Amino acid sequence: MSQSVTSSLSARLSFEEFKKEVLDDYRLVVASREASLVGRREVLTGKAKFGIFGDGKELAQVAAAKCFQPGDIRSGYYRDQTLMFATGMSDIRKFFAQLYADMSVDNEPASAGRMMNGHYGTRWLDEHGDWKDLTKDPQSSSDISPTAGQMVRALGLAYASKMYRNVQELQTGFERFSDKGNEVIFCTIGDAATSEGLFWESVNAAGVLQVPLALFIWDDGYGISVPRKYQTTKNSISDALAGMQWDDKKGGINIYTIKGWDYAALVSTIQKGIARVREMQIPAIFHIQELTQPQGHSTSGSHERYKSKERLEWEKEWDCLPKMREFLLDNKIATEEEIAAMEEEARNEAREARQQAWTDFLAPIREQIRQATSLCNQVVYEAGDQAQQVAAIVRDLNALKEPIRKDVMQSVGRVLSLCKPGGTALAALRNFYDYIKEDNREKYSSHLYSESRHSAMKVKEVAPEFTHDSPSLNGYEILNKFFDQSFASNPALFAFGEDVGKIGDVNQGFAGLQDKYGALRITDTGIREASIIGQGMGMAMRGLRPIAEIQYLDYLLYALQPLSDDVATLQYRTRGGQKCPIIVRTRGHRLEGVWHSGSPIGMILHSLRGIYVCVPRNMAQAAGMYNTLLQSDEPGLVIECLNGYRLKEKMPANLGQFTVPFGVPEIIREGTDVTIVSYGSILRVLDDAIATYLEPAGISCEVVDVRTLLPFDINHRIVESLKKTNRILFLDEDVPGGASAYMFQQVMEKQGGYRWLDVAPRTLTANAHRPAYATDGDYFSKPNAEDIAAVIREMMQE
Repeated sequence: MSQSVTSSLSARLSFEEFKKEVLDDYRLVVASREASLVGRREVLTGKAKFGIFGDGKELAQVAAAKCFQPGDIRSGYYRDQTLMFATGMSDIRKFFAQLYADMSVDNEPASAGRMMNGHYGTRWLDEHGDWKDLTKDPQSSSDISPTAGQMVRALGLAYASKMYRNVQELQTGFERFSDKGNEVIFCTIGDAATSEGLFWESVNAAGVLQVPLALFIWDDGYGISVPRKYQTTKNSISDALAGMQWDDKKGGINIYTIKGWDYAALVSTIQKGIARVREMQIPAIFHIQELTQPQGHSTSGSHERYKSKERLEWEKEWDCLPKMREFLLDNKIATEEEIAAMEEEARNEAREARQQAWTDFLAPIREQIRQATSLCNQVVYEAGDQAQQVAAIVRDLNALKEPIRKDVMQSVGRVLSLCKPGGTALAALRNFYDYIKEDNREKYSSHLYSESRHSAMKVKEVAPEFTHDSPSLNGYEILNKFFDQSFASNPALFAFGEDVGKIGDVNQGFAGLQDKYGALRITDTGIREASIIGQGMGMAMRGLRPIAEIQYLDYLLYALQPLSDDVATLQYRTRGGQKCPIIVRTRGHRLEGVWHSGSPIGMILHSLRGIYVCVPRNMAQAAGMYNTLLQSDEPGLVIECLNGYRLKEKMPANLGQFTVPFGVPEIIREGTDVTIVSYGSILRVLDDAIATYLEPAGISCEVVDVRTLLPFDINHRIVESLKKTNRILFLDEDVPGGASAYMFQQVMEKQGGYRWLDVAPRTLTANAHRPAYATDGDYFSKPNAEDIAAVIREMMQE
């Protein structure tokens, strides 16, 4: 037996206790392997749609699980089933419930059937959407499928521990989220995914920030069918990262390499490494080598197509299960007979869990079929000539061996379509149909946004207060005063981004505030937009209120992946089990040049459903939107006007208290001839067009500032304006068919605005290209005052 593992474990365990722990580990890895094997069969026989499993990684994950403490958090990927079982964050029954897409939160708490199998997570919120105590048990953040997407989130989760340890204001009042920052964040990733840019960006940031991140790289030699040598420099990620290896003078990351089949070395090395991460908050990478993947990548194909005979033979020999079996026999921990009996027990345990999960999955569907059958049989007596067809539909429904909810909906729908309205039986069936339709809406379509009492849509509106002596300040000065007040009153508030700290951001919104509140609360970062979002995401998921700044809106594309795939989907894909109230601050719209004049709003609207999109026309409005977000439990993107920081505005007397209601446009100019719908910087261009051309011509314009695009005009104020003017123009700096098309659809189709038109509605947008440089580039690329006036005059002449 390895001396290191003997010493490591015997220091705290008697031999009998040690023996029991090792045998329990083996029992678990056998059960987990059986779950993988059975799971694949369930997919191939049609009971499940798709399967992706963690076979071949079991032993390393059991070893890593030994180091989890209450409050530690996993940010992993879809091979981690054994880690989840070993830490108690999941079990085999839940594993199969997810494979079958069980919609019950109790049976499948990770996602309530909304994600494919292998996507894990624990529930951080109670049934009211309030935070649970995250320090009582190990926790798992919710997985996503995009490879390396978990890296940026892990960085932020670990950064939160650093803040909880080092920021004085957080030492009391945040006990639900951290034990003084002593948590370790366990991040897992497949070796092939280390080729992704998010991996490198996050690893570099972890080394710079020095956060308690433990990164486990499961290396089985392939990325689906592509061998490692075609993916990784030097054919080894730990060799490629060697320049980051920790040294006492320059810092860095501790890097460990371990064979995935070597139980003793895995336990010893991981324990020592995690202890150092926890104590010193120095990140560590555990490169787990020589792992296998016995069933290939997933149920979508066979690995025998791309692995050589020699490789397949090697994988059989060095599979971690037979190697641990050898360990047990060589060290006389168990006899052959004892091991065989334990293996059979473990396999039976997995099979029984599968059967129970399948029974649980079918039970509510069978109950719906029973109810539908009873109601449809009553309809038969009223169905007349259609009675036989109704009866046949019922027989077919009951004959299904593996029914799903869709089958019930379709069968009931077909009966309703066959029968003429009338009769009590048909009315009862219609009520049942409406009930299950609403039930399925809740199961499949709820929680895109918060449904708790903390929803941004439930924040009370507080109007801005202006007095005769309200000062007129530059826009950036209003923001600066707002942030100053907010940081003074809210110890959970943090801000970070490129140039945010020392110089107070490129437009001075945070000028002087780092000196006042410290470099940990207002912080400079590297140029790394995706991991800035990840940094904020992890903090927000752990009870802090980060403002993550993306310096210019054009650079949001770097951050789009974590925002779209992770932040925007979090409440939905966990069915309200986790939340991330990050605030993303950026600036864009009108300015000169290809990359500093961005208004890619259509892209944002389509990518970020699940995040509020705020488009304030000035900085006072922006402050009100920040106030709304800070009182809510939801993520928001605030796009400040890039050319508005040095324009004078009135500062509200209640700057730190007033709120802007989301989804409620503001009529900022009343008129009778035409409704003009827009937002942001172009409203000032519109003012010029009205003052210079339209008002002198006697054309009365009603101007509607939508203020937020997600959500959009929830009370249909725009169509009320249209009823008065009967003409409408959607004005936008985005490309043709971008945000203008979105606003058009919302008003014309959703609000039924077409009913009130006297002339054809119009959209006026920027050209399809980005603006050329200098004032002329702006003038000829985006709508100008003359363009606006010409379109409206044309509408008035129709």
